[in-house]
Amino acid sequence: MYITQIGKGRVVQNGDSYRLDLPPVNRERYHDAQISSYQTRLDFSFTPPLRMTVRAYTEGMIQGTAGFGFWNHPYVPGERGFRLPKAVWFFFSSPPNNMALALNVAGNGWKAATFDATRWQFFALLPTAPLGFLMMRVPALYRRLWPIGQRAIGVSEHLLDSALLTQSHDYALEWRKDGVAFAVDGVTVHETPCSPRGSLGFIAWVDNQYAVITPQGSFGFGLLDVPQAQSLIVEQIKIESLKDNI
Repeated sequence: MYITQIGKGRVVQNGDSYRLDLPPVNRERYHDAQISSYQTRLDFSFTPPLRMTVRAYTEGMIQGTAGFGFWNHPYVPGERGFRLPKAVWFFFSSPPNNMALALNVAGNGWKAATFDATRWQFFALLPTAPLGFLMMRVPALYRRLWPIGQRAIGVSEHLLDSALLTQSHDYALEWRKDGVAFAVDGVTVHETPCSPRGSLGFIAWVDNQYAVITPQGSFGFGLLDVPQAQSLIVEQIKIESLKDNI
């Protein structure tokens, strides 16, 4: 695993386990403690079918975001360009994060989630975005029409109990070309036919940022104060190909 430490973020490795720490910090700077399978976006090596199992827990009240899974790292500081995001992961975000991309699912919290903004369906809907934002502000139209937008960006989410984060649990996902299954301690908690395409990189992190992205056209990004130390402890990571099981 490659270690990334930005600002006051620190990663401590002990054998196969990692402790990702943020001390108390203010919002004047971005702070991130991260491990990943890649150094650049050219190093993405994971494709379906595979199974990821991570044993992890947090300490402190997370202010910002944290999680683990696979994504395409849409933006890298110091590199030119931005790519549309896609991911399959377990993802936590605290208020004021509000990424309300799944109907009837809160815009923050501890989630099993997928999304893929590189799908052709998303590009097909882009010309209607200005009108769509206005229509989504009408509750009845939002409930009826947003599922179309949600499918277009491959969003599928299931809200987990945030209390799970305070104790060590086994989180697993099976990523296949025709869908993803998420499990906690061996019990399936979410299944979806939404499956990001192409190769992705593994990541686990904790940071102090927030984002607002809603179907009603609200967008915002920023940094948060971290009044108390917060950590993500990753006790075990196992990633195995399922190709031999097909």
